[in-house]
Parts: sequence; C-alpha cells; structure tokens
Amino acid sequence: MHEIKHNSKGLIPHGVSACAGCGMELIIRNVLDVLGEDTIIIIPPGCSALFSGYGNETAIKIPGYQGNLENTAAGAAGVRAALNAMGNTHTTVVGFAGDGGTVDIGLQALSGVLERGDKVLYICYDNEAYMNTGIQGSSSTPFLASTTTTPAGKPTGRKDLMQIAIAHDIPYAATASIHNLTDLKKKVQKAKDTDGPSLLHIHTPCPTGWRYNPAKTIELARAAVQTGCWVLFEYENGKITINSKPKELKPVEEYIKPQGRFKGLSAEQREELQKYTTEHYEKYIKRLESMV
Repeated sequence: MHEIKHNSKGLIPHGVSACAGCGMELIIRNVLDVLGEDTIIIIPPGCSALFSGYGNETAIKIPGYQGNLENTAAGAAGVRAALNAMGNTHTTVVGFAGDGGTVDIGLQALSGVLERGDKVLYICYDNEAYMNTGIQGSSSTPFLASTTTTPAGKPTGRKDLMQIAIAHDIPYAATASIHNLTDLKKKVQKAKDTDGPSLLHIHTPCPTGWRYNPAKTIELARAAVQTGCWVLFEYENGKITINSKPKELKPVEEYIKPQGRFKGLSAEQREELQKYTTEHYEKYIKRLESMV
C-alpha cells in the first residue's frame, strides 16, 4: 500500500494498491488536484479499476462508476448528456482508461465522442500493454518490445492516438509525461476548460510490465522524451505546439537498457531499434512542424 500524503481534492488519504513505482498513481493524483471535486469519473476494469469501488476499496472521493473495458467514452458521453439535460454545464466528466481500453477495444466509442463534439475529457494513461491481465501486447506497444503475446518483440510500431484525435478536428489534444508534472497539470487545466471533447495521452511507465527497478520510473519517463521515444506536443484549436524538442537525441539504449522487455534484443535488433526511433522521430517532428 502507498500512503497518499498529497493533499489532492479528489482523493481519500488511506492509500491505493498500485504497484510500487506505478506511474498511473502519480497521474491520478495530479489530474484530480487540477479537476477538483466537481468531477465525475468513468473507469474501465483495467489497472485504474483499483481507484473505483466503494468503502475502503476506493481511493477517490468523487462520484463515478466502473463500466466495461470498451465503453468508457460512451459512458462518459451518457453522463455528460444527463448533466446537460439537468442544466449542469459546470461538472467535469472524465474518462480514465489505459491504452488497451483506448487505442484498441475502446477506440470506436472514443471516436464517437470526438465526432459528436461531446464535452468530455478523455485521459489515456499509456503503459504500452494490457498490464492488468497478463502483460499482453496492445496496438500501443512499441516496436520490438517484448510482451506475453509478442515474446520475440513486437514487429510493428505503435498506433498514433494523437493523429486519430486530430483527424476528428477536436478543440484540444495533448501528450504528456509524468516526468514533467508542471506541463501535465497545465494541460489538464486546458483540457478541463475546453468547450468540447479533449484528449490527454499520457506516457505511463509500468515497472511490472516493463520489468525495471520501480525507483527509476521518473528517470525512464524523462529518457523516453530525451531519446525521441515519446514526443510532447499539443493541438489547440487547429494549431500545434511542440513542448519539448531536444537539440540532440540521446541514444535509445539509455531508455531501453534498464527495461527487461528489451533484454532479449540482439545487437542487430538494437541497431534496428535505434534507426527506427531516429527516423520515426525526425519524420514525426517534420509532420508536426508542417501543421504549426
């Protein structure tokens, strides 16, 4: 159990049962600190399910419910519609789901929310696999990462959730990382204030699934940005802002070396991953800059 000493408005102080070093716990604390108690949260049965429940089984004191894995966005849209019918336009409705429940099984419902323009804040905490059910690979698992369903390394890159959201022409979407909480909280506030759907895609290191020392969570999150494995940017009313652009990328080895999910890579595969990461980063930055 992790005692929560943070004075967050939306949390109960008895603690949560997240794994040691879990990035998701840090996210929910800071997100709720910004959103406050006038918030309703929809959570699917993934890792974040430990925040829902009742009595001593929950770590949050805001209203909400746990739905099915595929319908977080649909549930949030229903709550938003009910609030609107009652004349309540001030309460924030937030969906809080992992990558499996977002980029895979929940993508259809999320697309519907974005297409309709529902005023819902959707947060995807991305730990890059189905961590709650056995570390199976998702379409957000990165290239050559080992999971229980891709033991030799995932042969393809990850699905681009941000570009999918941008294609819906929503008012606000942003990536974030737990290594920069100031940036994260600023983006949560922007998403909260958005008149329409908003999306936050947050990189979330997982010591259990990635197999690394739990004390290294923040260091790994920072290394992901510094090596080009995660890009921090935001899309706001049609305009792109790149929030962090390293003058020179650090070797991807600095990011993958501490992680057991890349331990089995050969020297040739490591070179392949470095080439893939550099080329993908450079192409992606050029694409974003063309949208500025």
